[in-house]
Amino acid sequence: AAAGAAMRTEISAAAAFVTRLLRAAGGIGEEQLRCFRECLQEALREHYKHHWFPLVPSRGSGYRCIRINHKMDPLIGKAAGMIGLSHERLFQLLPSELTLWVDPFEVSYRIGEDGSICVLYEGPQPGGKPTKPLESRTSCTEQWRTGRSSPSKSYSMMTVSS
Repeated sequence: AAAGAAMRTEISAAAAFVTRLLRAAGGIGEEQLRCFRECLQEALREHYKHHWFPLVPSRGSGYRCIRINHKMDPLIGKAAGMIGLSHERLFQLLPSELTLWVDPFEVSYRIGEDGSICVLYEGPQPGGKPTKPLESRTSCTEQWRTGRSSPSKSYSMMTVSS
């Protein structure tokens, strides 16, 4: 259960973010949204259980990545199914291209294939290790509200190799 407790903040940040996107799109009741968030958190917990390495935060990052890219992420799809949302409906409500990285001590996302990477949650690193350099990211509070239609202006930022 130790890993479960450790992941709670990150998972909760990720699930709350997807729930916020759905809420912003409108037409879904609060009760449904609450249920969606809980289902998604549960699905993520289950999925990440043996794939969470706080000492090597980047290990397993691809496995934990939540992705919508003309295909619905199965975990989001599953949670949405619990409240009766079809994949078709989800595609109308959520950005058509969304990547969400849920790693120990950091949850970040990108909307669009060349959008900038925005940090949702950054936790204290154990042992005070410095976090990733920040120049490759913008602080995007609420940027997702506008991310749907406006083209990204951050092409140059994407040349940072990770």
